[in-house]
Amino acid sequence: MHRRIIAPGALAAATVLLAIPASAASLSPGAPGIGDPYYPDYGNGGYDVSHYDLRLKYQPATDELEGTATLLVRTTKDLSRFNLDFLLDVSEVRVGGAKASFTTSGEHELEITPKTPLAKGTEVTVVVRYGGVPSSKQAYGFTSWHRTPDGGVGANEPEAAWWWFPSNDHPLDKATYDVSVLVPDGTQAISNGTLQSTSSRLGWTRYNWRSDKPQATYLATLAVGRFDITTGTTESGIPVVNAYSKDLGDNYGAARSSIERTGEIADWLTGYFGPYPFNALGGYVPNTTTGYALETQTRPFYSPRQFAGGSNTSVVVHELAHQWYGDLVSVAGWKDIWVNEGFARYAQWLWSEHEGEGTAQELADYVYASHPADDPFWTVKPGDPGPENQFHLAVYDRGALALQALRNEIGDEAFFAVLKGWPQKYAHGNASVADFRKYAEQVAGKPLGALFDTWLFQPVKPAAPAARDASLGRAAAAPVQPRSWKKIAATNGVHEQEPEQEHGHERGR
Repeated sequence: MHRRIIAPGALAAATVLLAIPASAASLSPGAPGIGDPYYPDYGNGGYDVSHYDLRLKYQPATDELEGTATLLVRTTKDLSRFNLDFLLDVSEVRVGGAKASFTTSGEHELEITPKTPLAKGTEVTVVVRYGGVPSSKQAYGFTSWHRTPDGGVGANEPEAAWWWFPSNDHPLDKATYDVSVLVPDGTQAISNGTLQSTSSRLGWTRYNWRSDKPQATYLATLAVGRFDITTGTTESGIPVVNAYSKDLGDNYGAARSSIERTGEIADWLTGYFGPYPFNALGGYVPNTTTGYALETQTRPFYSPRQFAGGSNTSVVVHELAHQWYGDLVSVAGWKDIWVNEGFARYAQWLWSEHEGEGTAQELADYVYASHPADDPFWTVKPGDPGPENQFHLAVYDRGALALQALRNEIGDEAFFAVLKGWPQKYAHGNASVADFRKYAEQVAGKPLGALFDTWLFQPVKPAAPAARDASLGRAAAAPVQPRSWKKIAATNGVHEQEPEQEHGHERGR
């Protein structure tokens, strides 16, 4: 956010010039979607958000949420009106301090008409006052708000914001965040970033969290409940805050013994991906019934079911790898999901090597041999899987196979240079599968189009010659299962769709 100093005499004239476009004919509504073909109504057109200030009050006993959201917005076209993605009940909207009219449309659109039209390039504040019961709201037949015995949690992909704050809900519009939450004494509010302060008065406690680096809307999270909270610092000096629901039961010990290794694992990942990109770390485990984990920025969400079979550092590796691949560099469009998930899965393979439980090559051979040619696994194209297969197992495992094929094609030196250089090249921005291919070709100094096409875009199992060239087809018909496989497969096993989640996003992220 840049504060401009304007001479007092010019202020009124400047305001008029910004507010009223030169040609009324150029005025038009902002689009109800940002243009993603997978989810045409996700995000919105006509503006960018640079900062969200969310001031909330939440009552765990009733799941009632009250909020005032202040968005710092810059218009990218002349706007007669614009949309936000939101589901709760709105009582007032102000644009630039003036009351705006508003209505709802579609499944999750809040349409706002400012009192004065907005010219392209206008920097304006949008304030939305709202309230409601998040767990009572659905869109497209599902909810991304998880009610717990002691509160609630907002966490899902590719959408979760609608249930607790109005937003431009697409990874292309990243912003910084201040999240201030008032909850009854004895209850905690967990969010992203660093805890700036807490204060208590008249039976209520306010928690103030700040994310000071650009963050995609689906990576913003809120969890309210009764938690055991641990704090620490990584060897590299990053503060760590972890939170565990007090009623995790038999999963408590396994969850804590896994997530308390967050700092160690993040430091280890810096050897492959470069410096940790944010100023906070951690993880949280609320008492939810959902099965997946999610890379919510700086503080991943984990389901208790991730630890039902015992400790699982592999899933922690997966979500922390996303801090670089998915959070620091986010998808340009949801079809580019491989650049998130294939790499997070491959990080699990590298961790397996580190732990002496099977090399990445052994895991690749095992995955390749485990899926016969007629397995539908091979019909999913990780480079563009379609919205119905966005979180299909093939995006993860075939996606990781593609990376092992790339490693074998260009050699370890170039491969690991790519892994470390990519997050720096697109830091705090967005990129596509095509961008990654171009970058890999640049580092390797050779064309790689055929390799990427074979492993990411062809809906068939790569033939033996192609597999042999990539050293992936040399495994026997029944290869030895790597010791790490059960932990990796346990991560997969809880990715199945939940009954209450009909939208198909109920997979591990």
